Amino acid sequence: MDKIRITGGKPLSGSIRISGAKNAALPLMCASLLSEQPVTLSNMPYLADITTMARLLAQHGVTLTMCDPTEEGFGGREIILNAHSIPNLTAPYDIVRTMRASVLVLGPLLARFGRARVSLPGGCAIGSRPVDMHLKALEQMGAQIELEDGYVVAHAPNGLHGAEVHFDKVSVGATENILMAASLARGTTTLHNAAREPEIGDLVELLSKMGARITGIHTDTLRIEGVEKLHAAHHRVIADRIETGSYLCMVGLAGGELDLIDARMDTSSALIAKLDAIGVQVTQTERGLHVMRAGEALHPVDITTEPHPGFPTDMQAQMMALLACANGTSSITETIFENRYMHVPELVRMGADIVIKGETAIIRGVPALRGAEVMATDLRASMTLIIAALAAKGETIINRVYHLDRGYERLEDKLTQCGVDIERIR
Repeated sequence: MDKIRITGGKPLSGSIRISGAKNAALPLMCASLLSEQPVTLSNMPYLADITTMARLLAQHGVTLTMCDPTEEGFGGREIILNAHSIPNLTAPYDIVRTMRASVLVLGPLLARFGRARVSLPGGCAIGSRPVDMHLKALEQMGAQIELEDGYVVAHAPNGLHGAEVHFDKVSVGATENILMAASLARGTTTLHNAAREPEIGDLVELLSKMGARITGIHTDTLRIEGVEKLHAAHHRVIADRIETGSYLCMVGLAGGELDLIDARMDTSSALIAKLDAIGVQVTQTERGLHVMRAGEALHPVDITTEPHPGFPTDMQAQMMALLACANGTSSITETIFENRYMHVPELVRMGADIVIKGETAIIRGVPALRGAEVMATDLRASMTLIIAALAAKGETIINRVYHLDRGYERLEDKLTQCGVDIERIR
């Protein structure tokens, strides 16, 4: 199993191009199931999760053509997805179990074909992510749903119809699934308490290009007037705000300065506000964002994760590595997922002073971290250990780094070109 070795203590310098957002690209790929005509997606990241989704769609019958329009693969890829013929309406356990986003084929298949059989999803072990809200909303839209042997078996013999859907809590996945299903439903569907993440806005933009009628983009109330068919479209995937935030934290902890090409300020305002308070300076440039430490000391802050536009749960772990060396005591309260502090024991092995009290982590800053052999437990925890290792004294060995390949494209290449001593050990 692959490991990553990092010798810390070197500030970062140079530029990094931010890849297309994985969390945007996955639902965009699923949206191709809604149309008989091809959907072209550019700025696609090359990641394990994207490959898994491609396998899932291919076994349904989607034909996929990928090309790399840029030199050396550094500028994102273009993929054409053609769902003209879909003979298989089952999403099997052996694929779905590895990635929770696979459940997003349920809404499109049910809306277009009137039936679907989808395995209950898997993914990172960071707490329960029930699909109850997905299923409840689809039932409101006329679906008949049963759970059989670990599969969701759904039928809509008369097609889906519009409904007033009130989500009990904000759910990105449920919003995406029902948004896609409603695009082909008869009548009007209104989603109340819908997620407002930038990735939702990106999905709305693609669906609109395909002919969907959607209003309320970037708000918590989405109104969808169903249409009979959707058509071909071309769409560029937005830059990954979580990858952006991860590199911002790297510079904050390890020092130096970076230009993050294609990064956007508007999708990360809550994060950037906290970084500013800590002492990390982020400025907008013509090409993206520039980041550097504002001074020698890092300042403590208190953070509570919230649905967008609040502080993103996917940046909680990376910020903890940064705050581990702040000059004072910080706190992070995780309100989105339980069991998302599995990286804490590994940071403690590197010298961090962190105590968990219920949903809150108390972080007492230490002068420096030290290298150690550690183990990654999930995608964002993996990046947390990378960030910590960049600033740690000595050598760090990170085990189980396959998680990184699910969400960070060409990590070693990007960091090597910025002066980091990093190596993958196979």
